[in-house]
Amino acid sequence: MGELQIKGKLAKEASRFLALASTKQKNAALLEMSSGLIANYETILTENEKDVLTAKQNGTPETMLDRLRLTKERIFEMANGVKQIADLPDPIAQVDGMFQNEAGLTIGKKRVPLGVIGIIYESRPNVTVDAASLCFKAGNAVILRGGSEAIHSNLALVTILQQAVQHAGFPKTVIQLVEDTSREVAKELMCLNEYLDVLIPRGGAGLIQSVLQTATVPVIETGTGNCHVYIDSNADFDMAARILVNAKTSRPSVCNACETLLIHEAVAEELLPLIEKELSPFDVELRADDKARAFLSHAIPATQKDFETEFLDFILAIKVVTNVEEAISHINQYGTGHSEAIVTNDYFTGLKFQNEVDAAAVYINASTRFTDGFEFGFGAEIGISTQKLHARGPMGLQELTSTKYIIFGEGQIR
Repeated sequence: MGELQIKGKLAKEASRFLALASTKQKNAALLEMSSGLIANYETILTENEKDVLTAKQNGTPETMLDRLRLTKERIFEMANGVKQIADLPDPIAQVDGMFQNEAGLTIGKKRVPLGVIGIIYESRPNVTVDAASLCFKAGNAVILRGGSEAIHSNLALVTILQQAVQHAGFPKTVIQLVEDTSREVAKELMCLNEYLDVLIPRGGAGLIQSVLQTATVPVIETGTGNCHVYIDSNADFDMAARILVNAKTSRPSVCNACETLLIHEAVAEELLPLIEKELSPFDVELRADDKARAFLSHAIPATQKDFETEFLDFILAIKVVTNVEEAISHINQYGTGHSEAIVTNDYFTGLKFQNEVDAAAVYINASTRFTDGFEFGFGAEIGISTQKLHARGPMGLQELTSTKYIIFGEGQIR
């Protein structure tokens, strides 16, 4: 039996133990995990610095380094996120909608763990903690496979989390890390049907497509974020500029950042120079269509590829549209079903946009950056699902469970 099969077998056994644990037991372990992160933050920073140094030597762009880099503040935020998960209601064993059928059977739906979850992800060490703690609270064992660029950080984090759950009375194999970051082992994990119940990829388009094309294990797709902000003719200019700048520049390397600005032709001449001025301190490269470039000082021509691209960088594509219908059509053609926003003072235009745009999260007068499990009150998140089966949008505890029917009889036969 290979190393991955051994991990799978151990995870399956651990998942059965974890599925029967009480909420009190799980919460105690989560608080141990949170305390362990804080107590060992210096060790985590030392190991993370090894990854950051290697990434710099490999010429990794600064926006990507930001995804990889940990700070004391970020570690404490991760620890606080784990604590918040402990405070959340436990979905396991909830029973929904008991009813009685014609035969007199009492039937209900009981929420249960998925079982063993495999997660393949890139760059961001915080995913290690988010995924492990969410899976644990929802009663699932997890096998984590991070990227080679974060291997030292991930090893340190998983060791701390394993020590915490062991101290709380759980087998450490409820949380495991695949230390071999080769593609061959990743592909093996994608086909570990005997032990994995579901696989969740988190990363760029290349990783997600690779998983979708290779995996034989059921996959929940956490898609890329080619997100848009559409500024309508009735928009408040100050609000529009504030939302757009936040959506583009607050953290451009994440999937809920804005990549394309769509703007109504009636306000483009007056508003685009203001937006350019507000973006200038961040050195955002503007790639605009011909109509938009007429009102901008430092934009280069946009190509069709620009409107298809998740830049994850200080780059913004810009297009002038004639009406909300054109904006909706553009988004439904080029968007990835992640997060979309309209800025408008017209109630009915906002509702039209919300109803007709096909995405997991659709905002009226707010930044796309809010699409996040923490912001939605889920504690951390396992990812943003852009598919429509099982889960869509930020995936919290509820999305990491399934249901089974429970039936109570009094000797009935059919």
